[in-house]
Amino acid sequence: MRGLKDKRVLVTGGASGIGAATAARFLEEGSQVWVLDRDAAGCDAIRRQLPALAGTVTADVSDLKQVQGAFAEAVRRMQGVDVLINNAGISIRHNFLDITPEEWDKVIAVNLTGVFYVAQTAARHMWQRGSGVILQTASTNGIVGQPYYADYNATKAGVIELTRTMALELAPKVRVCAVAPGYVLTPMQRAEYTDAMLDEVNRKIPLQRHAQPEEIAGLFAYLASDDAAYATGHVFTMDGGETAGGLASR
Repeated sequence: MRGLKDKRVLVTGGASGIGAATAARFLEEGSQVWVLDRDAAGCDAIRRQLPALAGTVTADVSDLKQVQGAFAEAVRRMQGVDVLINNAGISIRHNFLDITPEEWDKVIAVNLTGVFYVAQTAARHMWQRGSGVILQTASTNGIVGQPYYADYNATKAGVIELTRTMALELAPKVRVCAVAPGYVLTPMQRAEYTDAMLDEVNRKIPLQRHAQPEEIAGLFAYLASDDAAYATGHVFTMDGGETAGGLASR
């Protein structure tokens, strides 16, 4: 991709899944990459897996002070941040009627409040510098209804509207887009499936499979690059055809 060499990239939730694949892709593009994740063991593992990383920092995105401290450390070590991949998120599979207030608050805190904290912190830095790209992980769950993930779905819909509003307010200095993956076979996703469930879901997807994290990472790389210099304010879906049709297509 054009323009990614030597770019300074911060990836939240970068120790596993889509985040880890995205960190690896930007390293391949010649970028400097800093990973933020709340999992200290995961940070240790990704440093071993990707020794070219500029560094990692352990922080919880739902804690504003931790976010600000971690972002300041990334800026200090890389002399700035040009691209934010605002990716950290969690999900809990449960029936709507069974969601507890504590579970609701936990998912909202990470997936929406945490995205806001990181985005605002990065945007202030980029606005002052005069340029930057913020890319946020949404989901097809934020576009169409999905059972058993009411809290998660609500947060991803919120990320989409946050992205659109940020893009309007931060233009022309900072581009802001969201990526909405469909089913991606991350460790978090796989842990929620039995083998039978995985096969059942695959049969419902037109391409008959889950995405690999590396495929989503490629879209992030494109949107951060100079090739996508006119892209802002939009949600880019990559879902194997999942949302292309309605009930009759299932």
